[in-house]
Amino acid sequence: MLFALLIICLALLSLSIGLYLQRPKFGILPEGVRLKRIKSSPNYVDGQFQNLITTPKLIKDSSSASVLWKFLFSKKERLVPIDSIPTVKTDLMTLDKGKDIVIWLGHSSYFMQLGGKRVLIDPVFSSFAAPVSFVNKAFEGTYQYTAEDMPEIDYLLISHDHWDHLDYPTVTALRPKIKNVICGLGVGAYFEQWGFEKNLIHEADWFTKLEFEKDFIVHVLPARHFSGRLLRPNKTLWISFAMVTPKRRIFFSGDGGYGPHFKNIGETLNGFDLVIMENGQYNKRWPYIHMMPEEMAQAAEELKAKALLPGHSGKFALANHSWDEPLKRITDASQNKNYKLLTPMIGEPVELENQQQIFSRWWERVK
Repeated sequence: MLFALLIICLALLSLSIGLYLQRPKFGILPEGVRLKRIKSSPNYVDGQFQNLITTPKLIKDSSSASVLWKFLFSKKERLVPIDSIPTVKTDLMTLDKGKDIVIWLGHSSYFMQLGGKRVLIDPVFSSFAAPVSFVNKAFEGTYQYTAEDMPEIDYLLISHDHWDHLDYPTVTALRPKIKNVICGLGVGAYFEQWGFEKNLIHEADWFTKLEFEKDFIVHVLPARHFSGRLLRPNKTLWISFAMVTPKRRIFFSGDGGYGPHFKNIGETLNGFDLVIMENGQYNKRWPYIHMMPEEMAQAAEELKAKALLPGHSGKFALANHSWDEPLKRITDASQNKNYKLLTPMIGEPVELENQQQIFSRWWERVK
């Protein structure tokens, strides 16, 4: 009797999990014409997308189980700040569209005005970055921006489908305001499932030049990372971007480890006025899929950057380093470099025309 009851409970649990995984936020796998296009990509091998160079998720002496155990139970110091993170609430609706501006919205989310176009990158306005609300909760003070605060967006850029970059509640709330979506191969399946019109979705492979208007070009470029929202790895493509207008050249790294692609991009596109790069959620056990701050500093130089804006920290604790360590390390690593390090608070406008603009070390005031 007890054995039968156990079997019934397990069956009900499995059914509940199966039904939960059918929720729209998990997305659907590419199929049909979309899958056919994916299979024609040179970066798609044996049913998965591959990096340009060998990229294991973990170092050889680490298993997924051991990494998870250490992540959950190892000693953590200052993983989450005690204080609320200081922010600035800029009214995005009233900004002069004629000014080129970049505003960090926390983690890897950015609002930009470039050449009269409004661009939004990897927006996550939820207070968590996970399938469930009690995991990866955002630091206090970091989630004051909402979809309602956004003006109409000419281009929504999505680097990959991980939860801290592609957020279902945020994207669906933004849908009426989005004129174009640019993403890697396969990611468009999410947007189509979530109600976006097909003609607004532009999926691209690495080394693709998208020229929608003569004065605004987006280059879809490689990153060294992986994709997948649960148990379906690497079915969609992870990417970086370069945005080019007559006055500006801006690079966004997305997530990823250090590699030779940075030097190649810098040489091919003749450098950048600003590079926006991941700086955080790294660990010595996964050094190939997330850069250390010192590697990011080297990559910024290889990209021929005039200025560096670090992100991917300051909002979520997805690794076991202290919350402010990435900012401390990139500040030290940027000494005597050829680029200028920009460290705005969340919501603080970076005026690309203003070469004299100075930002504080705001994290030093936070416990």
